Amino acid sequence: MMQQTVGPWHRSGVVVVVLSLLVAAGTLAQADYQRAEQFLTWNTTKLITGDVVTPSWLSDGQRFWYRVTTAAGADFVLVNPESNTRRLVFDNARLAAAMSLANDTTYDPVKLPFTTFKFRDGERSIEIKASAKLFDCELAAYRCTVRDTLPSDVPYVVSPDSTLEAFVHEHNVYVRPHGGGDSTQLTTDGVEFWSYGSGYPRPNQVKRKLPQRPTIVWSPDSRKFAVQRNDERNVEHMHYISSTSQRPQHYSQPYALPGDSIIPVPGFHVIHLDRAGGMARAAQNVEVAVTPQPHQLSLGGSSTDSLWGEDSDKLYVSYLTRASKSVHLAEVDAATGEVDVLASDSSKTWVELSVESYGGVSWEVVEATGDVIWFSQRDGWAHLYLVDRNGNVKNQITSGPWTVGAIKHVDHAARRIYFTGRGREPGRDVYYAHLYVVSFDGTGLRLLTSEDANHTIYFAPGGRYFTDTYSRFDQPPITVLRSLDGRVIRRLEEADVSRLQEIGWRQPEPFRVRARDGVTELYGMMYKPTNFDPDQKYPIIDHIYPGPQIITVPKDFFPTNAPGLTYATFGQVQALAELGFIVVSIDHLGGPMRSKTFHDNYYGNFGDNGIPDHITAIKQLAARHSFIDIERVGIYGHSGGGFASTDAILRYPDFFKVAISTSGNHDNRSYNIYWAEKYQGLLVRDTVKNTDNFAASANQTMAANLKGRLFLMHGDMDDNVHPAMTIQVANALIKANKTFDMLILPDMDHGVTQDPYVIRRSWDYWVQHLLGEEPPRDFLIRGPPS
Repeated sequence: MMQQTVGPWHRSGVVVVVLSLLVAAGTLAQADYQRAEQFLTWNTTKLITGDVVTPSWLSDGQRFWYRVTTAAGADFVLVNPESNTRRLVFDNARLAAAMSLANDTTYDPVKLPFTTFKFRDGERSIEIKASAKLFDCELAAYRCTVRDTLPSDVPYVVSPDSTLEAFVHEHNVYVRPHGGGDSTQLTTDGVEFWSYGSGYPRPNQVKRKLPQRPTIVWSPDSRKFAVQRNDERNVEHMHYISSTSQRPQHYSQPYALPGDSIIPVPGFHVIHLDRAGGMARAAQNVEVAVTPQPHQLSLGGSSTDSLWGEDSDKLYVSYLTRASKSVHLAEVDAATGEVDVLASDSSKTWVELSVESYGGVSWEVVEATGDVIWFSQRDGWAHLYLVDRNGNVKNQITSGPWTVGAIKHVDHAARRIYFTGRGREPGRDVYYAHLYVVSFDGTGLRLLTSEDANHTIYFAPGGRYFTDTYSRFDQPPITVLRSLDGRVIRRLEEADVSRLQEIGWRQPEPFRVRARDGVTELYGMMYKPTNFDPDQKYPIIDHIYPGPQIITVPKDFFPTNAPGLTYATFGQVQALAELGFIVVSIDHLGGPMRSKTFHDNYYGNFGDNGIPDHITAIKQLAARHSFIDIERVGIYGHSGGGFASTDAILRYPDFFKVAISTSGNHDNRSYNIYWAEKYQGLLVRDTVKNTDNFAASANQTMAANLKGRLFLMHGDMDDNVHPAMTIQVANALIKANKTFDMLILPDMDHGVTQDPYVIRRSWDYWVQHLLGEEPPRDFLIRGPPS
């Protein structure tokens, strides 16, 4: 705000002018920062109750319990679909009193010191880990006993018959009786960088002494298990220095880069057990070698039992070749290790096992006939096919201009598939997931979740029921229990957002624009400050994450803890808007969950990042809304978004005036092969021109273009995106004599965006350089509760 000059200062016109320039920007009130702080995710989620239901299924495969937040803390609820009953597992006050008595301390029933438990003794008691102790609590009498020592923190995997647990120690596999007893070593040839169970731990796992859960999958008969074993020997390392101690500490990890000839080779073994006399000894170690050589290998299919055949003699694995050029499904003879490839797919760009990056793979073996339910984008859309064991298509199961997401359940007896799909229902957001059922022959396709919203589905292992949490940007989550035909058995929870509304929360506003081609419809979301004035002019800030593997425009109620949230959560978009900005998240060509052509848009050209669509979208919004100041445009993002935001201000310096980049992978020649080669292709060197096909997209090559303000931030212990990439951009900017800002964050890993200091420094930068005001000095943001 402009401050007036008074008194003798009016006598000197020069002094008045100088003083006016100094105060013209004004200082943003501390109250504005305090209001913005209210809308940080960890504060808003505390004001929402009943929004998250993640079922924990019991051994019968039908009943389940879940934890749900309430105004008075959290409840633990037990549901029996057969009897259509819902009851509390325990009384919070009585349990807290029993735990307090047992441990000679005081536990608050509103803040119970645990979020999960295990049923014991036929569900008459529960086991709880809390306060570095192990509690056994009888539920009828509310009587607890406590042990001073917890069981070994070495992660283990329990056999289906609950008698054994397999684990990895010093690179080798062991087995022991479940619940305690002597261990038996099953392998002896495991070594560093070629360990059983998993790959080499990341530096931050080592630094924080975090246990690593082994990739072990038991057979149904509990007499054998498959165990991952990745060969990382001779793979070049990325190096990290933690400098916060008096003697800096060195860490490293095997980390293959595009163009490397030696890369990790995934593999697995089948360990057979001799269980004679109640003992468990190693009987056979079968090393499995699948072909063609895998680049990424998944031990598991679309459902929990799809890895192993019903008779425990066969197992099924899917795997990708380098740069994700082809995908294969193999049948493995557990006794001999012999491999038979059942289905394959390939592409000039890349192939996937699902369009849902975190939704699992979408295939299933039909053992009764030897057929395979196979996911493919061969017709330009993500669909399901029924193929024989030689990979020949028997029939296409789904078809049309819409996408299959993931298989959730297969009823082999009825020959029906239950799966998520998007874009099939006319007039709805094409990104909303719904559940469908279809027969193996492609007939009988039917929508099971009719609500116009985004649906998150969890199927019971027994396959007779599923939970469905559905919401949209303007509808808080509702969770229901459904039968296989989609009928609602009962409503489990409905989120209460009244306390959020009391602090002035306003829903973001959806919009649709045209892409750079002037034809394709794109989706976006606009966030305004709660004290929005339509007669003012606001700078506009673009929160970008280019993917290509996920979207940034939220499809669920926002903010909430509900599953299915997009990357926009980490942008803290509403909090930023409170400081006097219009903030947008924008869909772009090159994102997932639509057609293959849409997704392939900028394959091989990382420098695109969808930015041309963002520019044309912002111009369309400015033409529609007089409150948007098209002369003050900022952009920010994290990880791939950090790469994109820097790319944007360097490639389009006359459009973007301010950019903030956190943890950006600015040069994907220094990023991991799994992501970089998938979307850019294999690195090809031009020895004549001394360049390669990745070089043109590297941000440091455009450093001389910088005109606006750029703020680079990176954690020095980021073991996902190495901080060297940000240092390289800084080096190029220095050589180009460009002014920029940089902050290296000591001992921070890749997840810097939720750090209160990083958020506050970002706010300050926007306020100072895009809003044109001075931020309150050293405002303290309170972080999330530990």
